[in-house]
Amino acid sequence: MKGENPRGPLHRVLVANQHSRVTYAELFFDLVFVYAVTQISHLLLARFTPSGAVQTTLLFLAVWWAWVYTTWVTNWLDPELTPVRILLFLLMLGGLVLSMSIPTAFEGRGLWFASAYAAMQVGRSVFLLAATPRSRVSVRRNAIRILAWLLFSAVFWILGGLAESEARLWLWGLALAIEYVSPVARFWTPGFGASSVEDWYVEGGHMAERCAGFIIIALGEAIVVNAATFADLVWTSHAVAAFVSAFVASIATWWIYFHRGAEAGSELISKSAQSGRLARSAYTYLHMPIVAGIVLSAVADEVVLKHPEGHTDLRTALCAIGGPVLFLLGTILFKRDIRGWLQPSHGAGIVALLALGYVAADLSPLVLSLLTTAILIIVAVWEAMSLRGRAE
Repeated sequence: MKGENPRGPLHRVLVANQHSRVTYAELFFDLVFVYAVTQISHLLLARFTPSGAVQTTLLFLAVWWAWVYTTWVTNWLDPELTPVRILLFLLMLGGLVLSMSIPTAFEGRGLWFASAYAAMQVGRSVFLLAATPRSRVSVRRNAIRILAWLLFSAVFWILGGLAESEARLWLWGLALAIEYVSPVARFWTPGFGASSVEDWYVEGGHMAERCAGFIIIALGEAIVVNAATFADLVWTSHAVAAFVSAFVASIATWWIYFHRGAEAGSELISKSAQSGRLARSAYTYLHMPIVAGIVLSAVADEVVLKHPEGHTDLRTALCAIGGPVLFLLGTILFKRDIRGWLQPSHGAGIVALLALGYVAADLSPLVLSLLTTAILIIVAVWEAMSLRGRAE
């Protein structure tokens, strides 16, 4: 039939040399994850212990994975169509339950968290399989492989939700390991084999824009929380300096990611014959430390705002230095994937931050914040100057 979409009635119609825009339904879906990121940062603030850090990391990895899997599926399916929109709205409900359960996920609401997460992962994959025509054999096989792995991990999510304390941590850790290993194993499944790179073809510009949007979510959440915290404080010179430092650091962070990197990544993946490989490495895995670094920096900003004076304790030092280090580590690896070489400015920034860690205990939280912000500014300016005359 003329005008029929050969990819399937619910799939995106891909037009050569035309970028598929991010839809309003996808942006609406993202609002849930603003809340999730806030919950993660507040949980880390409340439980900054070794066990609390492990728990928070696990929950962050789950939140990121739920979001990025949805991004893959909405890259293949068309969110402008009513059935796909309804899927997104149901996933939003699951995401809200997931987010509300985060503060007590290792206490009374573990089963709520696990059930919401497993339902999102499995339900989305079932929908993808049902939406793919039988004529697209390789794509359906890919959907079956993904579903099989997520069903396997769902067993451990639910068992963990039913378990207590340490057993829950181990079971959820196993479930998460299964899901994070699955793309590397190309979702190998008995009887179906492994997926090929061609099975993971994505509309590159859309994938790049979606991940850039999540960076904006994380940065926006940090700015809003810092403003809310600052509004409740007495506006002393130290508090004002801490707030300005946090705000300028957010700008420098934005500049490092968006000034040349995001654009170059979007251009490369849009033209790549192996867009699936790039989407898996550069946007699925390597964006994870970028977002984690922004979240950890937001925790540091809130701590410094409330306690800018005195000596820097271990919690403040780890967040203030660890956040930018994670962010720069993620961006240097991301840009290497898209440019083919390591950015010297980012490497120098990581070294400078680690060196700052040796004297952090002798500095006030405010001075430490000002120095980390200065390092981020230097990295941003250095990169901009080094790329000015260089062909991307």
